Amino acid sequence: MMTQTSDNAIRHKLLHADAAVIGLVGFAHGTSHFFQLLMPPLFPWLMREFVLNFTEVAALMTVIFVISGCGQALAGFPVDRFGPWRVLCCGIATLILSALVLSVATSYAQLMLAAVLTGLGNCVFHPADFTLLNRRVSPARLGHAFSIHGLSGYLGWAVIPPLLVGIAGFAGWRSAALAAAGVGTLSLALLWRHKRLLDDRTDLNHEHAAEAAAAPPSGRSFDFLRSRPVWLCFSFFVVATMALGVLQNFAPVLLREVYGLSLNISTSCLTAYLLGSAGGMASGGFLAARGAHERIIAAALGTAAAVALLLASGIVPWWTVPVIMAVMGFGVGLAGPSRDLLVRRAATQSIGRAAFGRVYGFVYSGMDAGFSLVPLIVGPLLDAGRYSLVFYAIALLQFLAVAVALMVGAGSRPASLNAFHQH
Repeated sequence: MMTQTSDNAIRHKLLHADAAVIGLVGFAHGTSHFFQLLMPPLFPWLMREFVLNFTEVAALMTVIFVISGCGQALAGFPVDRFGPWRVLCCGIATLILSALVLSVATSYAQLMLAAVLTGLGNCVFHPADFTLLNRRVSPARLGHAFSIHGLSGYLGWAVIPPLLVGIAGFAGWRSAALAAAGVGTLSLALLWRHKRLLDDRTDLNHEHAAEAAAAPPSGRSFDFLRSRPVWLCFSFFVVATMALGVLQNFAPVLLREVYGLSLNISTSCLTAYLLGSAGGMASGGFLAARGAHERIIAAALGTAAAVALLLASGIVPWWTVPVIMAVMGFGVGLAGPSRDLLVRRAATQSIGRAAFGRVYGFVYSGMDAGFSLVPLIVGPLLDAGRYSLVFYAIALLQFLAVAVALMVGAGSRPASLNAFHQH
């Protein structure tokens, strides 16, 4: 009886610790997405203040994501060397600095400096976040952890536009930038307050210790680049993100041209897609906990691709488009947690726990690569008026993502890990 009581107490303590880690890392991830959109809500004020055109303000966003993408591929090295908690704190501190620079900017050059700092701060989050979750959350709860992680990013995107626009309209854009710095300060304070819980130099719980003992050593710093599953995961993120980027950037235009929808309705369809993605992400955590990650990805993205083909046909009634977009978003979101666990399996099998930061940093830089390729491919199609063809391209990209996910699953499922993922 005493032993059972003791075991229950240990399980409760682990559950509490896991929930705290998931919440803290989720809030930090929401902060990174919050700062990704630091400038766009303030563009009307910045353009008027500094006499800028759309090309000049767009260049600020290009700088942010180019630096973030290049930095993300490299950020995993300091994460593995110094620990994810330390690197995450440095990243948030850099984001705070970017908001402070923005709040006192008096020239376009200073706006560009704020953009550079935003990119540098943003680049650390995926390698640091996923390393923390993998090292500090019990394996059985990782599906839910990745689900909350994805949801927090959507919330970060959703919160910042109304918050900054509201403050800027009432107290000016500089006050809005200071408010963003305050959000970053709150996030940093929470991480610092819970240092012992998040610093992975403290003892791991028994589940992590068992996994660490069974994992292969990390080897030399660049050994992960010789891993076929790692390159396949990178490729997966490139093609899957390209499909997402097309919708995020061009869905209103595409739906207006293919279905004759007004700009307001087309934008509402994009909102339906994003809400569907958030719902899918929440549901995906429960499915991911059961294993068979590549099959979940195949079913979810296969459904999304089929829906894209339906939209490309132009045969559905216009009033069904918001529902169809929501279904597509749900499929993409549903694949999210399984996608992250698939990357984890590839890293654990061939590289080891000590290289989580490097692997996640490199693999997730594929997202920035995908976003950067979208204008090069979609721009000529839109200029040529081939709007339906863009939907076919979205479907093709999602089918390619399914194929790559199945290849990752086939190449990274050793027998010793099958039992682990059913744990």
